[in-house]
Amino acid sequence: MPQKPIAVVAGASGFVGSALVRALTDDGYHVRRIGRSAQLDWSNPAGIADAIDGSAVLLNLAGKSVNCRYTDANRDEILRSRVDTTRVLRHAVESAANPPAVWFNASTATIYRHAMDRPNAEVDGELGEGFSVDVARTWEQEFFSDDLPGTRRIALRMAIVLGDGPATNTLITLARLGLGGPQIDNWWFPHRRYRGIGPNPTGRERTSWHRTRGHQKFSWIHLDDVIDAIRFLIERDDIAGPVNLASPHPSDNRSLMRMLRQSVGRRAGLPAWRWMLEPAMFALRTEPELVLKSRWVLPETLTAAGFTFAHPDLHDAIEDVARP
Repeated sequence: MPQKPIAVVAGASGFVGSALVRALTDDGYHVRRIGRSAQLDWSNPAGIADAIDGSAVLLNLAGKSVNCRYTDANRDEILRSRVDTTRVLRHAVESAANPPAVWFNASTATIYRHAMDRPNAEVDGELGEGFSVDVARTWEQEFFSDDLPGTRRIALRMAIVLGDGPATNTLITLARLGLGGPQIDNWWFPHRRYRGIGPNPTGRERTSWHRTRGHQKFSWIHLDDVIDAIRFLIERDDIAGPVNLASPHPSDNRSLMRMLRQSVGRRAGLPAWRWMLEPAMFALRTEPELVLKSRWVLPETLTAAGFTFAHPDLHDAIEDVARP
């Protein structure tokens, strides 16, 4: 019997990671997992190096969830958990006699600026400022540092992933409760939670706001297309660098919430202004930025390479994930 190719997945217990492990296993890979509840944990760099040596594919999705309050402790851990784990993996790839042919590292479409005027693609996209952008920028700098001649590296700049995950389920619950109106930015007392971080902090020391009236752009991708895009990129050895994982048809917040209401049979939903969101998000221990930032991202690299999205349309994607 021929030996199965090896895929190493870090951060395999999350929403995307667990789906990816199932898909790779179905594709015939022997999957080795790294994480707190996996076969290997981050306190064992020698074991991680052994696991990576001889593997065909390395995928890193590790990092503390951003679905939390940006306290100083959480801010530091969000950054540390991404940069330190990526550094451990990079040292393992450097030392491998037979390094993986391709290494995918998670990143985020939030690296781009708040955009209402034009979309951001990989070549001409404008990076933003502040905490979330600095986390993504520092993360990618660690990922792409040093020379790894035997390994192709791809940073997966993922938009919000629709599927049976926490973000989608929260939005669907709001719609079912009659709270599925648009989320609208307005003035709020300035705070320092979104200030820059890392070796080169950027942006304002205190928050500002944007008059979006609920029309902030919503870039998204269905979980099935995340998995299929990774499969596609494994085979395309001519693609490297940052790749946007986002539907070619972004929407906006008002349209998103209207479709969510329709999917659960609610005719109306109360809108939520920032002065309502701030105390509500405090109670939920998360941040308004997650719904108020305008993310307008296009998957130019994927579409130019001929990738076909299974769920390019938001209405179809929501109907699929909201189906009982």
